[in-house]
Amino acid sequence: MKINWGTGIVIAFALFMSFILFFVFRVQSNSKYDNELVVEKYYLKEQTFERDLEQQNNALNLKEKVQFAQTREGVTITFPKSFDFAKINGKVSLYRPSSQQLDFEIPISLSSPHLLIPKSSLADGRWDIIINWNCDGVGYISKETIIY
Repeated sequence: MKINWGTGIVIAFALFMSFILFFVFRVQSNSKYDNELVVEKYYLKEQTFERDLEQQNNALNLKEKVQFAQTREGVTITFPKSFDFAKINGKVSLYRPSSQQLDFEIPISLSSPHLLIPKSSLADGRWDIIINWNCDGVGYISKETIIY
């Protein structure tokens, strides 16, 4: 039986579409390629965008900025000395872009102007750190990306 060029093109298209569909199905069903959202409750987060932007500007306008340092013990966050560390409260969110399961938050409760995130809590790789903190009724958001 002879196959003409029209039949060959149809067979080639069918094989190509089967190939693409196979890989789409494989990626969607494999948990290794998990399609997770960057932020849970995305639309609720969008409603606070203006307030967050104002708090980021508050942090940028500080004369002394929040400092990040990698040490043998972990990551040390140092708050500005001009603030009374006993009045600082808030949370530190650690976001791992490659895996949502590694994300976690630490409440800010200071006994000194330094906050230590222990090395045992951090896997190697990129971390986005967001510090949402308040002092004397003024909100601040400081962000940093580190490679640990």
